[in-house]
Amino acid sequence: MPTPPEILARRAARDSRFLRVEEVDLAFSNGAHRTFERLAASGTGAVFIVPMQDDDTVLLVREYGAGLNRYELGLPKGRIDPGETALQAADRELQEEVGFGARKLTALATLSLLPSYMTHKAQVILAQDLYPQRRPGDEPEPLEVVPWKLSELHLLLARDDVSEGRSIAGLFIAREYLEGRFRPV
Repeated sequence: MPTPPEILARRAARDSRFLRVEEVDLAFSNGAHRTFERLAASGTGAVFIVPMQDDDTVLLVREYGAGLNRYELGLPKGRIDPGETALQAADRELQEEVGFGARKLTALATLSLLPSYMTHKAQVILAQDLYPQRRPGDEPEPLEVVPWKLSELHLLLARDDVSEGRSIAGLFIAREYLEGRFRPV
């Protein structure tokens, strides 16, 4: 496993390329007033891709997570660029991070993370009928692609390098869809 990068400095930042902190004054129906702070996403959202190599094998990526200062195993993901649809972004990110394109893309669900504090949403996209296609991306290092059987999802959850909640949710949603127990609305 690669050695995590060294943290050279940390500093407080209220705004970044992706998020900004905003205050929201609220009046509730019972008359209570509160001011909340939330992280407001910039851009048009993000995608989490569930790339299926075959009927049971998903392709995961191992990627450094600066928030936890370690490598995490999870779904390929990325932001939706201006002018892109979620499906176009999913296919682009799949080519950049995994080295495959998809002939079939299906939007399964939209997930949030900390809805009390963040406006960010990410769409879960199932990618099937994959073909080799690499596109340069913005990752600072090549990502390791790790095949995993959806039928062994319970073993993936036991790993200490799998903790990203939207990846875990996306895998369960895809498995339920593929097994005919879930249909997107």
